[in-house]
Amino acid sequence: MPDETVPEEPGTAAEETGPQDPFVAFWSERRLCTLASPRPDGSIHQVPVGVTYDPERHLARVISSGSSYKAVNLAARPGTRVSVCQVEGRWWSTLEGEATVSREEDAVAEAERRYTLRYRRPRPNPNRVVIEIAVTRVLGNVRPESEGIVP
Repeated sequence: MPDETVPEEPGTAAEETGPQDPFVAFWSERRLCTLASPRPDGSIHQVPVGVTYDPERHLARVISSGSSYKAVNLAARPGTRVSVCQVEGRWWSTLEGEATVSREEDAVAEAERRYTLRYRRPRPNPNRVVIEIAVTRVLGNVRPESEGIVP
């Protein structure tokens, strides 16, 4: 598996030193992800995104412009089931759950803070929203070793 510790440097979500659960590390290292969501006609809309995962709240977050197709589509249908996935060589992990779109200032600020830790500071966007995914299922060969990290 990729390095199981997350170094404290820009572009990682490490907030403490030392080894951490490999699943948390995998979802903390800088890595491009994809978001798959159903269009109104039932076909799949899949796009590259940056994702952060909050293991305490079992919440995945994607920041986006409020005018993007994914945000408009999901805002029109709160609770739509979506998935986010990331891959590193043969290692992969998918998080599934219900998505909601929030423009609430505190929610967007928290999503931006976490995005900055994992990736980099996002460019300013007054139309930014956060897609919050209440994770209910985890698939993949990168699995949590600690209790309570996933539902």
